[in-house]
Amino acid sequence: MARAKKTVKVDNKKLIIEAFSEMAREKSIDRDLLQGIVEETLSLMVKKKYGQDSNFDIIVNMEKGDIEIYLMREIVEEVENPELQISAAEVQEKTGEEPEIGDEHIEEITLENIADSFGRRLIAQAIQTLNQRIRDVEKDNIFDEFSKRVGEVIVGEIYQVRPNNILVMLDKVEMRLPREEQIPNERLKKNQQVKAIIKEVRRSGGATGLPDIILSRSDDSFMRRLFEQEIPEIYDGIIELRASAREPGERAKVAVTSFDERVDPVGACVGMKGIRIHAIVRELNNENIDIIEYTDDQRLFIARALSPAKVRDVQIDAEGRHATVIVPDDQVSLAIGKNGQNVRLASKLTGYSLSLVKEGAEDIELIEFRDELGRDLYEALIQQGIDTCREFLEANPAMLLSIPGLDHAKIVEVRTIMLDEFEEREDQAYLAVLEQVANGTLPEADEAAGDEASDELAESYAEDTPEVFAVDEDEEPAAVAEGDESAPSDDDTPQE
Repeated sequence: MARAKKTVKVDNKKLIIEAFSEMAREKSIDRDLLQGIVEETLSLMVKKKYGQDSNFDIIVNMEKGDIEIYLMREIVEEVENPELQISAAEVQEKTGEEPEIGDEHIEEITLENIADSFGRRLIAQAIQTLNQRIRDVEKDNIFDEFSKRVGEVIVGEIYQVRPNNILVMLDKVEMRLPREEQIPNERLKKNQQVKAIIKEVRRSGGATGLPDIILSRSDDSFMRRLFEQEIPEIYDGIIELRASAREPGERAKVAVTSFDERVDPVGACVGMKGIRIHAIVRELNNENIDIIEYTDDQRLFIARALSPAKVRDVQIDAEGRHATVIVPDDQVSLAIGKNGQNVRLASKLTGYSLSLVKEGAEDIELIEFRDELGRDLYEALIQQGIDTCREFLEANPAMLLSIPGLDHAKIVEVRTIMLDEFEEREDQAYLAVLEQVANGTLPEADEAAGDEASDELAESYAEDTPEVFAVDEDEEPAAVAEGDESAPSDDDTPQE
């Protein structure tokens, strides 16, 4: 004889209480707000089933797990308005009692009979609507929370590395670190803890449909926040970070000032044995950082910004925000920096457009003509030690012609542009030697003479024209973090 199948009684109220509690906790949704969403969803379901003008009450008690719907309709002999009326025959069929015409019939719908009253399809639609409303609230909560945290440094865990993005998880919220906001040449791996600044929050655009939270490690503000975290004097307001300029992953310049004459701003940022600045440098993937003391004297500020180079004089045009800096011959390469990096950062830091001139003669950086030369040709000339226009104009013709992309016509074209800038005339003797070298008609026996001719051409310029200065990579400035452990001096010479 077959055994009777036991039915397991499910406590629906307990399940509802647990489900509501878990949803409120995981989605960070207020319980009262969640209760309102449930009531709104049930209201839409009733209106769809019984009509927009139907008369009903909904009771949702999340503490007890009660969900009840009371539908109220007038008992009539013949129904004219189904939304507000019900026939006496239908009431008698449901209750088994003979109703009185004109009375109000109250139909109670609970969890036990909700499926019979609305049907599976309508309930499925209601569940879908409920989930969508909860997602919308979750989106709004995330957007509101992180919009207030823009500019804040967070520490998250990398959970996915993509070609153009790195996805970071923080408190179960997905964030995005785009390639352009990463430090160049930095390799981040899955499950690694990463520190970044919240740069922007967009209401939509995320992979999951949630707000798109953009992180950055290359933004200047990220470095400034690191200074605030690592240097208590900056956080407390004793030292102020007045300006900063940065080329992520390579080099940065920071100008600081102290409101307390007893506190040396540069020494405080460096720390004992460089411990403070080392922490920032490591976080920025060993990015070199120059720390200088800010001053209201713009001429002195510009001179310090060009450190480690020592300049001779600074002439400024305050209205045009332009400055001409006189630099000794042996300091030119330091002032310009690798590929013009030092002068470029100094310009960003001070807010002035800087023109470097060698001491004793007018000169222009070669970087000013990068657009005319093209990036590849410009870098090739830098590799040959040609940093300024004068150095190009004085260069040996054979050496110039050996550079890829430079032929006779191109050299003449570039010389014409540069000489027009100096308001000087072309040297016909140089052009003659250039043409002979280009055509291969310069006798081999005269090779030495050709070099001498180049020297004579150089002397044909102003008597104080400086000699060619080749860039030596070994002379590249070290970061403050890598520098001397001794305390910074009070000298006006820019400190590193």
